Amino acid sequence: MTDEEYMRKALEEAREAFRRDEVPVGAVVVARDRIIARAHNLTETLHDVTAHAEMQAITAAADSLGGKYLDACTLYVTVEPCVMCAGALGWSQIARVVYGAADPKRGFSRFAPQALHPRTEVKGGALEEECAELMTTFFKKKR
Repeated sequence: MTDEEYMRKALEEAREAFRRDEVPVGAVVVARDRIIARAHNLTETLHDVTAHAEMQAITAAADSLGGKYLDACTLYVTVEPCVMCAGALGWSQIARVVYGAADPKRGFSRFAPQALHPRTEVKGGALEEECAELMTTFFKKKR
């Protein structure tokens, strides 16, 4: 599958978050061309500010692999990770991060561009318009 096809899977997770009235961020982790973890934001459901899609996906992927390092994995996430998530991704030594929409207000690239592991590849803009539109729609609904 291509980056765009995996990002569509992350968008499915983001739409589920939207349906649950969570900020619509979705993530999938891929290892050896297979999705090993799927997640979406659960901060409202769990009453936990750390329950971001990326954090949920990291935990599920590590459990699936039986180890804490994701150095042979790619994370697909609909919105650029925040500093907290980038830090966790750095500790996981994830090989690659592919995100959809940039987050100029809270994204790691603005505040902590060195948070990821030095070997982690980053690609932004995968299905960017679709990812951004979902966020825009969600927050317009909230106003």
